[in-house]
This record gives sequence, C-alpha cells and structure tokens, in this order.
Amino acid sequence: MKVAVIGGGSSYTPELINGFVERQDSFPMTELWLMDILPERLEIVGKFAQRMAKAAGARFEVHLTTDQREAVAGAQYVLTQLRVGWMAARREDEYLGLRHGLIGQETTGIGGMAKALRTIPVILKIAADMQELAPDALLVNFTNPAGLNTEALARYGGNVQAVGVCNVPITTKMGMLKRLGITAEPGQAQLDTLGLNHLTWHRGFKIDGEDLWPQIFESYVAELKSGANTDWDVDTVESLGMIPNYYLQYFYYTDRKFASQQKWPPSRAEEVMQIEDELFRQYAEPDRSVPPEGLMKRGGAYYSTLATQLLNAHYNDLGETHEVNVPHRGAVKGWPEDWVLEMPCRIDRAGVHPLPTDPLPLACFGLIAQIKAYELLTVEAAVKGDRDALYQALLTHPLGPSADQVHVVLEDLLETNKQYLPQFFTRETH
Repeated sequence: MKVAVIGGGSSYTPELINGFVERQDSFPMTELWLMDILPERLEIVGKFAQRMAKAAGARFEVHLTTDQREAVAGAQYVLTQLRVGWMAARREDEYLGLRHGLIGQETTGIGGMAKALRTIPVILKIAADMQELAPDALLVNFTNPAGLNTEALARYGGNVQAVGVCNVPITTKMGMLKRLGITAEPGQAQLDTLGLNHLTWHRGFKIDGEDLWPQIFESYVAELKSGANTDWDVDTVESLGMIPNYYLQYFYYTDRKFASQQKWPPSRAEEVMQIEDELFRQYAEPDRSVPPEGLMKRGGAYYSTLATQLLNAHYNDLGETHEVNVPHRGAVKGWPEDWVLEMPCRIDRAGVHPLPTDPLPLACFGLIAQIKAYELLTVEAAVKGDRDALYQALLTHPLGPSADQVHVVLEDLLETNKQYLPQFFTRETH
C-alpha cells in the first residue's frame, strides 16, 4: 500500500511518521512518499523521517521526491499538508489585515481569502493528477482553509474522493475527556458538532453511546461564571446552549481580537517561523531519530492521531464516526445539499458518509449562510481568475472592509500575492 504526502517537507511530517509506525499492524502501508517542491526542506525533513522509521523498526519505506506525479501514481491515499508561499505568505496575510484595520488570520477574513486563492489551484492540480494516476485513491486534505479547499474539490475536483480534515474536533474531544476526568481513546468519543470549518458549534458529547453533554455543558458554564475561563461571555453560551468553536471569537469579539493583533510583532506566523528555524536545525542533526520536544509548540496537536485514525478506519472498513468536511448531501434537512459542512460522518471502505443531524438554530445559520456565500464566491474567483467574484466575496464577508474600501483591499491582496495568482493578471480575467 502506497501513501503520498504532498507537502512532505512540512515541520509536521515527523509526527505523522510516529502515527504510521504506531498503526502499522492494522494499517499495512509499504511505501510512504514525501513530496515537496523545496529540495532543501525535503532533504532535512525526509532524511530525518527515514531515520525515525528505521529506528522504530517501521515496515514501510520512506521515499523522497520533488515530482508530484511520481508521488501520486498508484497511491491508495494522498494527504495534502502544503502551504503555498510558505510561512512568509502567512505573515503577509496577517499584516494585510492589520494595515487595513481588519482581522489578519490564516483561515478567517482577508487572510483566509488570500490563502485560499493561492491554494485552491494547487489542490485542484493534485486532484487532476490523482484522477489520471490514482483514480481510486482518497484525498485527505489538511491544508487550510480546509473547508474552503474541500468546497473547491467538491465542485471542481472531478471524480476524486476527497475529505477535509481539521484538528479542532479532536482537540475539543480530548479537552472534554480531560474535563470529565475520563481516560479514553478519541475514537470512543463522539462530538456532536456542526457548521463550517473553523465555524462550528458543539452541542453534544457521548462516550461509547453514553450521553455526557449535560455534565460537560454545566461544568463549562460554571467555569465561565467563576472567571476561570474568559474565552466567552456566559450569556452568549447559555443563550445558545452550545459551546462555540474558538475561531468564532473573531466574529463574536472582533474588536478584542483586532486589539490583540495591534500588539504585533510577533504575529503568529513570526512566532512559528522562529519555532520552525529551531525545529529544522534539530531535524538536521545526523544522530537524531526522535522528534524534539519543541514540535508541540508548532500547533496541530493530535495531527498524527487524527490522520492515521481516519486512514485506518477507511482501509479497515471500521464504520467509525469522525468529524470531517464533506458535502452533506441532505444529511442536514433544509440546508442546500451541495454545501460542504464540518460534521460527524461514518468512515468505512466505501467512503465518507454524513450522518443525519438536526440543523443549527437561526442565530448560527445566518452566519453560516453568509460565510458559505463568501466561500462559493471565493472558489469561483480562484478557479476562474474572476475579479468580480472576488470583489463580491469580500463584500459579503462579515469581517471584510466597508463597501467603499473593498477595491482598495483587494488591489493590495492581489499585488501582495501577484507571484502566486497569475489567474488574476491575464487579459481574459474579468
């Protein structure tokens, strides 16, 4: 069995190696192909991955390549963990927002739009290569903005099977298990969550079928009332009867989040750049065969657990429930069936199956509908180089600029990212 990782030179890759080693008895991978367009990153991370695999007694070979088609050909699974423009582009996204008085963040608002515009054409090229060279493979996308990329794949990815994955649901589950003082595997817990990627509300929690949500919610509200938790105001949480995804703070407390950005530098990208400099120095140590402790500072907790659990459930036809991004196909009654949502799905050999679930209340649906309109317009803009669609996408976004400033912000976005957005700089673009 062959697995390809596009963006194999990522600092996350060593954690992924550990995950595959731990699951090799049930997930009998024989070839792991790490592909990256930067030979110097691939050399450091790839050689370290090979040392890790050898030291752990892995029963799979780690191959390195800068050729995407070579990596994809004949694969059963293709994982995408790439970053177009690397961390420098993320920093530009953050400061793009800041200089226009907007939220600057890699998945939310103007920063998320810039990242999506750079990324969607690259993700679709991977899908096209898969359709030709690995038509039966499953594409598992970890690349942010995960929901928007999955929306693009659903509409323009041909017949490729694709699912978008984020680590927020699994970190939320692990936090709830800790709150209950229960030791359990993430696969035993089911999180009732619904919305868009980084725009979900959590409203239920079960372990092996036992409903523990009342205890979770009561404990969470008490924590807010005591002041021990300042993430949310208690009135909002009690009114909704749900716990919002922490990314919703950008929408519910925009002024507070923008005020924290005004303390930059360092922005999050600048912090990560410092962390990665040290990580790559350690990865390059010729005698090192275990990940350094600093890897946890990078973020993405439980990434390897999440990735390997999902592949294992698919390969072994386990029928496990995972919270992922897919078109819901009518699983949420009354919502447009072609929308990609983040929601509980059954994973088996036949694919990813959204589980029927109740829609969210109007207070949540209104924001979801607005952001979904932004997503659909952004996909069209990215695929077609359509400046009108791009203008309307930012006009639609609740974290966007005032209407009379949309043109100014978009011109700045396009000029800042010009080398990555050729589709907007040809005569044929609108």
